[in-house]
Amino acid sequence: MDYQWYPGHMTKARRMMQENIKLVDLVIEIIDARIPYSSRNPDIDSLAAGKSRIIVMGKADLADPAITRQFQKEFESKGWYVVAADSRTKKAGADVKGIVEKACREKIERDRKRGILNRPLRAMVCGIPNVGKSTFINSLAGRASTKTGNKPGVTRGKQWISVKLNLSGQKGQGMQRSLDLLDTPGILWPKFDDRAVGVKLALAGSIREEILDEDELSLELLQYLIRMYPEELASKYSCHDLPWIPQEESTLQDPETQVDSVILHETLQQIAKNRNLLSKGEEPDLKRASHMLLDDFKNGRIGRITLDRLEDDSTT
Repeated sequence: MDYQWYPGHMTKARRMMQENIKLVDLVIEIIDARIPYSSRNPDIDSLAAGKSRIIVMGKADLADPAITRQFQKEFESKGWYVVAADSRTKKAGADVKGIVEKACREKIERDRKRGILNRPLRAMVCGIPNVGKSTFINSLAGRASTKTGNKPGVTRGKQWISVKLNLSGQKGQGMQRSLDLLDTPGILWPKFDDRAVGVKLALAGSIREEILDEDELSLELLQYLIRMYPEELASKYSCHDLPWIPQEESTLQDPETQVDSVILHETLQQIAKNRNLLSKGEEPDLKRASHMLLDDFKNGRIGRITLDRLEDDSTT
């Protein structure tokens, strides 16, 4: 299956962002820490050219912490400020508030020299669908300011939300300033040149479920888990006697390695049996097993999993 999704409202949303980018001092891009390369819309780099940047690696509590640190260093090397956090927590909001002053230092200093002390800072919050933009804004604001939902396409129009910041002032005197956040709809880009990017976006929940084939997508997920996280997969579903376990880790993690389709189907059948997901005649119910596997991944029940690796990013 070719994983592509670019409904008409995304063209309108992108145009709206282009029109409003001149109004903001800062661009805050929310990405999914489980797919830190695949969840970065390449259009945002050109859209945000010349603006201060903060990258929030949301859902970091679900991602492999070692891989998250690697990507964090890589993004910081590009001159961006980076926060890795669970966007649902107050700490995520507090961490970003602490960085906003650094990211907008030049703007704040220009205003100070002109005698402007209370003009709000303005930031555009952007990212792909279902990456957690609205959840992050609510965390930053400390209240339910925007509508959220665990599916793509909840935010359709722009909305401004005001957040209070405590900035360090002259001679240690703090001052309060507001940060106006422009929440924007999640947008993808018209065509994924790399099929693997589309697969990972589908696995992370950024492509509308109604157009996906769960049976096929579960096998795509098994391909990654067997290669990258075989121990976590075996432990979660008691699949310790399957033939892929004894393979050397270096071979499994090679991106060129493709697990045989027979092994993928055997693994899914074993998962169904071990979880007592059986149809009439005591046959493994692969549809239920596929749905459970995908849901377990999305909700972090298999373990802390990251599907991207730095070498996947052709820009590095």
